[in-house]
Amino acid sequence: MTSGFKLFCAAVIALVLAGCIAAPIELTAQTESRLKAQAPVRFVLTFDDGPSASSFWNPSATVLDSLKDNPVQPGIKAVFFVQTRAPRAGNSEIGRDIMRREFQEGHVLGFHTATHWHTNHRSLTPQALKESLTHGSADIAAITGAPPQLLRPPFWNYDKRTFAAYQQHGLQVLLTDLSANDGKIWGFNASPRRRANMLRQLSQVRERIALGELPTVDGVIPVVVTFHDLNRYTARHMREYLQILLDSAATTGVRLAQKPFYDDHAELEKAALARTVRQSSEPVQLPGLWNWIWGHDAR
Repeated sequence: MTSGFKLFCAAVIALVLAGCIAAPIELTAQTESRLKAQAPVRFVLTFDDGPSASSFWNPSATVLDSLKDNPVQPGIKAVFFVQTRAPRAGNSEIGRDIMRREFQEGHVLGFHTATHWHTNHRSLTPQALKESLTHGSADIAAITGAPPQLLRPPFWNYDKRTFAAYQQHGLQVLLTDLSANDGKIWGFNASPRRRANMLRQLSQVRERIALGELPTVDGVIPVVVTFHDLNRYTARHMREYLQILLDSAATTGVRLAQKPFYDDHAELEKAALARTVRQSSEPVQLPGLWNWIWGHDAR
């Protein structure tokens, strides 16, 4: 079965099962006991596909406003995986202004794409991929003063060839533990089961934490969460999503750090780098259907 067909099937299944998210995994006495030996969790917030080039109620700007000013923890810092050459994203004056604001407000800029479209890196020729990585790194360096260290491939998809190219450009792959499933940014883009989705996914990650599978960095376990700042629904509900993460942790028995989110640029980048994929052959755990979509085909 081809990856393209799997992706189509996954989209259909996601629509059909949108209201059928499984219940959280039950917290057993054994898991609860094991969790006591683990460090508390701090969420690494990440955003894909931006910055928005919209001149009307810019969703990326709204996300930044919410991270800066919210009742949960003001001044939250996040990693933004940007599309630097997309005309409706970073290849626009508005988009570049947003990226400059992201950096000035202490967020981390990571590489996502430097192509006209949101193109799977595996579909690019070696030369085209090299040019994309070179251009994207230069675009980000022009804003931050240094090339990025973090990369998230479109659709989470990479193989040995693209992974080697990332390494040659000093880029490390950061995937995710939790996903808001908000990657659909056109048409109906709401998430009516957003709370149930986070509960289920965090209960799965909790089992990995209890087994000691996630690293501890500076006394906390960084758990990566992915949103899409181009999604206007996400932008409007960003403050609610922050509370949902806290509520989901309390419900699933996940102990959070005193500061549940990162508020320091250097600490955030250090934690994110600690969660990157070291080798293309390394087994990874992606939320939802993504592991099924790519399977061994991506390695």
